[in-house]
Amino acid sequence: MSDHRHSGATLSQYVLKVHSRCDLACDHCYVYEHADQSWRRQPLAMSADVVRAAGRRIAQHATAHRLPAVRIVLHGGEPLLLGPRVMGELLSELRAALGPHVGVDLRMQTNGVRLSPEFCALFGRFDVRVGVSLDGGPDANDRHRRFRNGSGSYDRVAAGLSLLRRPENRRSYAGLLCTVDLNNDPIAVYEELLRHEPPRIDFLLPHGTWDQPPPRPGGAPAPYADWLTRIYDRWLRDGRPVGIRLFESLLSTAGGGPSLSEWVGLDPADLVVVETNGEWEQADSLKIAFDGVAATGLNVFDHSVDEVAALPAVTRRLQGLAGLSATCRACPVVTQCGGGLFAHRYSTSRGFDNPSVYCADLKAVIDHMSQHPPRPVTAEPPPEGFTISAEHLDRIASAGDDTAAVAELAAAQLELTRLLVRSVAERHAGRPHVGAGWELLCALDEEAPDAVDEVLRHPYIRGWAARCAADGGHTHSGSPGYLAGIAAAAAVHAGLPLSVPVAVQAGQIHLPTLGTVVPSSYSHASAVIDTTADGFVVTTGDDRIVVRHDAPPPTGWLPIRAMRPGLWLEDGDPHRDCHQWKPTDRLDDAGAQEWRERLNAAWRLVAEEVPDRAEGLRIALRTVVPLHAGPGEDTRASTARNAFGTVASTPAPADELAIVLVHEFQHGKLNAILDAHQLVDHDDPRRLKVGWRPDPRPIEGALHGTFAHQAVADQWRVRAIRGDADAPVALRNYRMYRDWTVDAVAQLQGSGALTTTGERFVANIGRSMAGWPH
Repeated sequence: MSDHRHSGATLSQYVLKVHSRCDLACDHCYVYEHADQSWRRQPLAMSADVVRAAGRRIAQHATAHRLPAVRIVLHGGEPLLLGPRVMGELLSELRAALGPHVGVDLRMQTNGVRLSPEFCALFGRFDVRVGVSLDGGPDANDRHRRFRNGSGSYDRVAAGLSLLRRPENRRSYAGLLCTVDLNNDPIAVYEELLRHEPPRIDFLLPHGTWDQPPPRPGGAPAPYADWLTRIYDRWLRDGRPVGIRLFESLLSTAGGGPSLSEWVGLDPADLVVVETNGEWEQADSLKIAFDGVAATGLNVFDHSVDEVAALPAVTRRLQGLAGLSATCRACPVVTQCGGGLFAHRYSTSRGFDNPSVYCADLKAVIDHMSQHPPRPVTAEPPPEGFTISAEHLDRIASAGDDTAAVAELAAAQLELTRLLVRSVAERHAGRPHVGAGWELLCALDEEAPDAVDEVLRHPYIRGWAARCAADGGHTHSGSPGYLAGIAAAAAVHAGLPLSVPVAVQAGQIHLPTLGTVVPSSYSHASAVIDTTADGFVVTTGDDRIVVRHDAPPPTGWLPIRAMRPGLWLEDGDPHRDCHQWKPTDRLDDAGAQEWRERLNAAWRLVAEEVPDRAEGLRIALRTVVPLHAGPGEDTRASTARNAFGTVASTPAPADELAIVLVHEFQHGKLNAILDAHQLVDHDDPRRLKVGWRPDPRPIEGALHGTFAHQAVADQWRVRAIRGDADAPVALRNYRMYRDWTVDAVAQLQGSGALTTTGERFVANIGRSMAGWPH
């Protein structure tokens, strides 16, 4: 059926009601115990025909609107009632119907009583993330979550959670969903949920409307806020050991970030349900309002997602502030609260044009959180002259055009390098070649400052200065005499006629930004470099090497090789061995040419895919260091803490190298920021579980990965949208990197280990991804 009513809205989240019945009889269930009883008309299980039709409709919508990924939640009833065999068939049908070009984030919500090793293996194979409902310990949980014979479900659920906690199943464990019950002690519930080691906890308010309001014992104005804020205060005292979505959402929206949840905030609720019989419906929670409220009259066989998205009832949930009641729009906390869950706004007299029935509670929670914010981490003031403006920090974190911000970073790094070089000169003034080299460098800084800056921007000069300070100048890598070589390189760039005594170290004279002199005789500890307007002459004993800028390199001169304007292949600097993996020795001309071709192709891809980042790379990335690659090994890449403006990598195809350049340069930018601003509490010993590493990461390490993977997700997102031959891979990678980053942002925001500046930085990372498809 053609769509002539499309509103332009897109839907990226789908709930598939794969089974319409449940093996529990929870008395607070919105499906079975509230006004809408349409479940009685549904078949027991979703047929293969419905699965295929739904999958095709979702794929058509995602492809037409170039959505990099969609989120699909298997729901019920109880989805595990399908059994492992039928569940496996359903997942196979769904994957096949979606096709290879749609990225899918598969989830499932279950009561957990039927979780088994067979189900867990199946979820691992199809990459399904499983959320489990649990209301607390045995007494708290079994007050509502009971079997039809009245027996409790806690023991069965706890057994299922023990399976999800196993290392081989841990990736499938999405978290716990807990419905608030004022009869349960909030701290006891919180402690019980923590005992099951969830990646995240969702506390949900029991469903209610203005016609059927939630109970408020004793007429208390905001008892649900009292219950939740007791947990919030304990969560803060515990150092926020686990993500709690409601609190994280309110902290995020307080800083202008994404809501992370449809329960609060103004982010569009772009969700639709496929019923067991194939009918399109609105969100399940609406069923608390009146019978038939969620129905659309459309189905997956005859109607497209575009037609669903065009329905007025659906588009209102996508309108943000404009879709709220006048009372909500005038409220000072509306950007945090967002009017509450849409279903909770219903009344017979005004429909959904009301604030939430939990309005008082949400306001009280928000007020309490604003009065008791997470403990700010105190930070030492950054060194004078090295700070980065707040505007530029925001720009760098926000994944937009950060050209001016990167230029400021590069300028700050140059000043820091100058300070470190001065420190080496002052500390080792009496050592050979140091005093004279420093005196010449200072003179050149007066007469030809651009030439001095050109050399001091070389990434490995700072690394040399740091090593020299660390080991007192007693090793080759930290020899203070190298300062004379730095001055000689600046003299060559200046084109002034000067004579510079330099040290010969390990039989070589390295001139940063220029190349390496290899005299024929190793018997001399020093040499003299005489610079001219068109080159320089190196004299070591009887050995004389004449280097002209416009002539082929003579024997004994190994020049640094340009890969493109402003970018060099650095395979000669003696201080480049500061990466995680060993750099190669100098490549032959054929090897250098191969790198040139790959880098130029990669650079074109970066400019096409993420042009906002390309200019920053052009300004600040100065060298690429080739790393040794073992046979059959994956690409390895690295940055170095004390070497801003470089990336080290093993050889890689251009499309992969483009990712490497963007990814590693993110690490370099963050290293530079950390030189100027403290973003995390360095005394916090905790580690966070992140998706990209099997081992928990320190707070700063998690921040590094989050910032780098934001950029990688963006690049894969663009590739997925372009829809080239590798679109299936791009979609999968986009979904993976986006989920990793969004999850890490939430963990960092919930950690309590960020400084005020760090909180703002991470909030901007999250905000930059808020509009990206799920």
